[in-house]
Amino acid sequence: MKIVKEVKMSRCLAAFLLLTVALSVPIAGRQAAVSSKLIDAPQLLLDLKTLSADDMEGRLVGSPGGAKARAFVIDRFKASGVRPFGDSYEQPFTLAGRGGQADRQGVNVIGRIDGTKTPAQYIVISAHYDHIGVRNGQVANGADDNASGTAGLFALAKYFSTHKPANTLIFAAFDGEESGLRGARAFVAKPPVDATSIVIDLNMDMIGRDPKDLLFVVGTYTQPGLKPFIESIATKATVKLVMGHDDPEKARQNPGNDQFEDWTSQSDHKAFCDAKIPCLYFGVEDFEQHHKVTDDYETMTHDFYVRAVETMVRAVEEFDARSAEVMKAGRPKAPRP
Repeated sequence: MKIVKEVKMSRCLAAFLLLTVALSVPIAGRQAAVSSKLIDAPQLLLDLKTLSADDMEGRLVGSPGGAKARAFVIDRFKASGVRPFGDSYEQPFTLAGRGGQADRQGVNVIGRIDGTKTPAQYIVISAHYDHIGVRNGQVANGADDNASGTAGLFALAKYFSTHKPANTLIFAAFDGEESGLRGARAFVAKPPVDATSIVIDLNMDMIGRDPKDLLFVVGTYTQPGLKPFIESIATKATVKLVMGHDDPEKARQNPGNDQFEDWTSQSDHKAFCDAKIPCLYFGVEDFEQHHKVTDDYETMTHDFYVRAVETMVRAVEEFDARSAEVMKAGRPKAPRP
């Protein structure tokens, strides 16, 4: 009986230890495996994890961490079927120093997948890869902001490398967004193609975490001609795709209320709209994690993120198939402050 009791106690102890270990694993580590019929979900999540790791040092523009992230973006562009314009993927630009600080060098990463029917028309798919670096000795990894959008670029590129688009797709990983949309403005000031041939910019910024399963599309308030496109995409989306966060009147009437915050000027799409190029911004209401050190891979929602990128595939397909209609819908209204 003593031996039996000892065996039972050993089994109980083992079970207790296994439970303790399981509970100590981060939530992300215990998330169910996510699959997708459209994109390579495991690769998407691996890219997200790599970009938001501590060794990227928060991907601050002009920093060694930013350079390491850029090298990774270039490698993934190559592997995903994205070709450069000319000999290099890099588009450097200078950020003038402020308050006695030295100038810094930012570098966009730009490439393309050629269209099969109208290759001289272009759809820009953009996301910024920079973040805010190290603050108070802690790395701000920026998993949602905006490793999520950047990794999404690779997944979209891989998809369209085998599902060829009608128009040429420009994949733009912008630097310096956190410093005032600097990379996007440098791109618009000196694009690799005629700016009048750009159909639209589809910008991804923070697409990886939303408890309400909502992905917002910003920009139809000033571009009402784009609403029918979003309504069509929403019928095929695997998340709840909704238009909003672009009404300045609602923002003025509800000061301090995040739900009515106007995002019109808050990401790289703004540079395109200012240049009278149609633009839309896809993102989530990730208010609690924004610019916090808790914005880590471990706190992301894998299932929602994969479905958000699937929805972006459908968005690109919609605008690619209906590019002539987009051109007829008109250019954005006068720039807003």
